[in-house]
Amino acid sequence: MNYSSIRPGQVWLDTNGNRIQAHGGSIMYLDDTYYWYGENKEKTVPGSGIWHWGVRCYASKDLYNWEDKGLIIPPEPDDLTSSLHPTACMDRPHIIYNAQTKKYVTWLKIMNKDQTQSETVLTADAFLGPYTKVREGLRPLNMSAGDFDLVVAPDGKAYYYFERVHSETICADLTDDYTDVTGYYSTHFPRPYPPYVREATAHFMRNHKHYLVTSGTTGYLPNPSEVAIADSWHGPFQVLGNPHPSDESNTSFHSQITSVFKVPGKKDLYIALADRWLPEHMDLSYDTYSQIFESMFKYGSREEALANATPEALAFADNMDIESNTAIADYVWLPIRFDGEMAYIDWKNEWHIEDFE
Repeated sequence: MNYSSIRPGQVWLDTNGNRIQAHGGSIMYLDDTYYWYGENKEKTVPGSGIWHWGVRCYASKDLYNWEDKGLIIPPEPDDLTSSLHPTACMDRPHIIYNAQTKKYVTWLKIMNKDQTQSETVLTADAFLGPYTKVREGLRPLNMSAGDFDLVVAPDGKAYYYFERVHSETICADLTDDYTDVTGYYSTHFPRPYPPYVREATAHFMRNHKHYLVTSGTTGYLPNPSEVAIADSWHGPFQVLGNPHPSDESNTSFHSQITSVFKVPGKKDLYIALADRWLPEHMDLSYDTYSQIFESMFKYGSREEALANATPEALAFADNMDIESNTAIADYVWLPIRFDGEMAYIDWKNEWHIEDFE
């Protein structure tokens, strides 16, 4: 199928006619080509026990039609101890280029079986790989590190924004080779517990301002996003509010932003890339299930949470154990509209890159 527009929330096929599998994804622009990479969930169906099948990459000249370039980081199904084993909870790959070492550096978030979270770091001489693991089980700053973003400054210095699990957001300086943290960091958005703790951090810059777009912590269930702005990498960040004010469901259009891509050659086109993890559960309202998430952490157990829940939340809790078929998760890509410094994301059934200067 040949596409000539972006259609948020609709099934998106590659040039071979297969569902695109690049979840928790990002885009890199190299040599007049866009590369979209992310988690390959093609085998992550209910009952499979498979969380991922490596990191898949696609190439495009127009941001509409994507050619499958295969697995740039394959799974390691023969090694049960590997962070790349298909049962390991590997999320949100981010790749940056180090001009000094001439290496592409990838960080992967790993949710471990003991509920802590760590990072696996790989490097390659070419963007499409092969990638070699250089660190596994990394606990940056000795913290349990969740969703994150990696950013390279114009001077070559790199920064790592991540969720200190169920606590706050951290901005940490990376070492010169981008494979570890230096020890210098700042803290932001301290919150008492989920769903208020921020995750899915996406950084971008506009007019010399640093923006962070984040979501709340409710697993695959969608929630309201939040925009914050600062004058420097380490802040302080000022929270500006929800970028989706027209969304009556309060779920960021039933999606979770994973990254923001500034389109080269366009004056002011920033695309918010988001995953619609649960396209089969569009009826769920954040206002219904958020109380259960809050109560579970506030009271310390599901049993106590249910004892203090409203009737509406109890009705949701009866069906809370949703089996997520992320193999059919869709994508919600929308342009960001700016009003002063505030960033807004409006719903569009269909839109065109060509409509922007």
